Amino acid sequence: MNAAKSWLKAYVPDLNCSDQEFMDKMTLSGTKCEGFERMDKNLEKIVVGQIEKIERHPDADKLIVCQVNVGTETIQIVTGAPNVKEGDKVPVVLDGGKVAGGHDGSPLPENGIEIKAGKLRGVDSFGMMCSIEELGSDRNMYPEAPENGIYIFSDDVKVGDDAVEVLGLHDTRFEFEVTSNRVDCYSILGLAREAAATFDLPFKAPEVKVNETSEKVEDYISVEVKDPDLCPRYCARVVKNIKIEPSPEWMQRRLASSGIRPINNLVDITNYVMEEYGQPMHAFDLDTVAGNKIVVKRGVDGEQFQTLDGQMRTLDHDVLMICDGEKEIGIAGIMGGENSKITDDVKTVLFEAATFNGANIRKSAKRVGIRSDASGKFEKGLDPNNAEAAINRACQLIDELGCGEVVSGIVDVKEPIKPLVQLPFEPDFYNGLLGTDIDKNDMLAIFKKLEIAYDESTNMLTCPSFRQDLLGKVDIAEEVARFFGYDKIPMTLPRGEATTGKLPFKLVVEKIASRVAMYCGFSQGMCYSFESPKVFDKLRIPEGDKLREAIRIANPLGEDFSIMRTTSLNGILSSLSTNFNRRNKNVRLFEIANIYVPKSLPLTELPDERSQFTLGFYGDGDFFTMKGVLEQFFSELGMTEEREYDPSVKRPYLHPGRQADIVYKGVKVGYLGQVHPMVAQAYEIKGNVYVAVIDLPEILDFVTFDRKYEGIARFPAVTRDLSLVVPKNIMVGQIESMIRQRGGKLLENLELFDVYEGDQISAGFKSVAYSLSFRAKDRTLDENDVSGAMKKILNGLTSMGIELRA
Repeated sequence: MNAAKSWLKAYVPDLNCSDQEFMDKMTLSGTKCEGFERMDKNLEKIVVGQIEKIERHPDADKLIVCQVNVGTETIQIVTGAPNVKEGDKVPVVLDGGKVAGGHDGSPLPENGIEIKAGKLRGVDSFGMMCSIEELGSDRNMYPEAPENGIYIFSDDVKVGDDAVEVLGLHDTRFEFEVTSNRVDCYSILGLAREAAATFDLPFKAPEVKVNETSEKVEDYISVEVKDPDLCPRYCARVVKNIKIEPSPEWMQRRLASSGIRPINNLVDITNYVMEEYGQPMHAFDLDTVAGNKIVVKRGVDGEQFQTLDGQMRTLDHDVLMICDGEKEIGIAGIMGGENSKITDDVKTVLFEAATFNGANIRKSAKRVGIRSDASGKFEKGLDPNNAEAAINRACQLIDELGCGEVVSGIVDVKEPIKPLVQLPFEPDFYNGLLGTDIDKNDMLAIFKKLEIAYDESTNMLTCPSFRQDLLGKVDIAEEVARFFGYDKIPMTLPRGEATTGKLPFKLVVEKIASRVAMYCGFSQGMCYSFESPKVFDKLRIPEGDKLREAIRIANPLGEDFSIMRTTSLNGILSSLSTNFNRRNKNVRLFEIANIYVPKSLPLTELPDERSQFTLGFYGDGDFFTMKGVLEQFFSELGMTEEREYDPSVKRPYLHPGRQADIVYKGVKVGYLGQVHPMVAQAYEIKGNVYVAVIDLPEILDFVTFDRKYEGIARFPAVTRDLSLVVPKNIMVGQIESMIRQRGGKLLENLELFDVYEGDQISAGFKSVAYSLSFRAKDRTLDENDVSGAMKKILNGLTSMGIELRA
């Protein structure tokens, strides 16, 4: 936000300080000033001169010799400007003076250009007449300046006066960095209020009084708002007998100081009010408004609309449109339409000042591909009370500048305006939060400067409507700190209870996963969340599989990064492939990162982001190597109950005979296996590749870090060996589950020590041998205890079709 100091002083008349002091104090009070620029930089000894006589140069066809009255004397100046004539009043830089730059509009030199008396083709010249570019500006800011030649003043300028002053360049332009919650400071009035409070000076708001005709606005226009959730307030006023002329010089200079090019009185007034009040406005040619009716409603999907810049825009249902009785005439809060623009032939103007839903304006501006000054303000959420004040100010300026006649009344369609925010006055809380001891009367004096009202009977503070950032008591405490002075707040020791910081539970689990993986020789990798749809084919995932239901990126970098990944395998396999192709042996990698599972497509809500612990390796090791890493991981997390490895689920990207789902307490928490040879070939990896994926959200409920100490056993253990003949279709895990179930509390441990398949075993069977250990904590076991447990175990195994090996 740029603001000229002279414009701010119009509302804070007693403001009198240096530019540096103004910048420093405003920054310290919370209105950060990024810097300032003197508009008269490198402009020295420049006065208003009047050309009294012009003669041709004796030795140059394109040069003329001018006698110029500069107030104290008449000097001779040689120039090649084609646009001057006798009687013209022009800016003249005297001998020893400076101009900001050259007449060609090239970048301004840091120290300007010094002008000295000299000779041009043998004729003395004691100064220079200036173009607007040489004075550091351009025709955008001074539209009356000629395209080529010297700037010509109006006749009412006094000869000998300071030309820089006449041009309004003895001023400073400040650049403010305004945070998005301080919508009021996106206006000159808002910044002036801050300056008045900072320097403890009175704030003088403009007095608005509109002279109106006897006609009623309802006879000219009616307004209907069909979507009040997107347009809570719409104000309209009518001005007739419009006269399009240049705006007055003071308005042009103020707009130019804010970087806005003056155009004509009508356009300049709407821009002026937008800068002054922070309320964007729009003007329609009422003769182009069909049915003399304004309808505010949503657009139609796919419909085309031409905006003022001549571009065709594609609309959708969520873009709010300003319409008349037949057609769209503007995109609400963004830009008007080509079909209702103001021309030089306009007779009657409809002024619009409204409040729109900020989030909708921001999204709409992005979708239709245009972001204007108006949308930049609307998207921050404006004060509904500001719309009426701004449109009345515009009508006042219309009347004062003789631009037209204001029709009586205002059409004001609005939803109930929220009541002003009221907060209790709690000086003790403010001082406790800030570490200060500020008297309550001093606080109330600060609030008075900020127009925050105080009711002593209720001890309540009432915040003004333009301060939409004041919502809680901490916001009030911040106001106290800002204007008491951050530099005056003393250093104090922090108060409160000391607490020990720690990682969130989820991050603790991820940290353990990383530690276990690195202990087992794995290196951590980071893979892209954006992937190509071709990944599903490489992984042999069939059509219609849930994994293929991926979220497409709206504006992808390319086809290879066009979807959000639904599986973490591609990233780890791509990294293994890169290492294999670079001849790295025995590579082990892991990643902890999210996959993105949509709840429905197209998206109606945020996807489920699930953190995956993914491991992969090739080289030394096999299926059981990976299984051992996972067993260590589960052990570290306190998941000590027996885990099941279910080989029945067939994943197309894993080897059909070397894969298993990992089940814990009936919940599938992940899977592991050897990568299918065809998938490994697709990733250009030779040899066996093993992967494992743990779905971390599924295991969080089972993780425990409670540990119970048990002393060294006082009584001896009794061991028994079992050699079994087992059908091949029965898994070792099923056998162990039955042994644990039947062994009861006395069974301390079991260990598989032999698996045999060969000629001595019948076809379709295998030999499995276990060592069982029994122990009681309170006594020495006798033969009956052990025999009873063994009998139950054998009965259970027999029911599964398992026999003792002879």
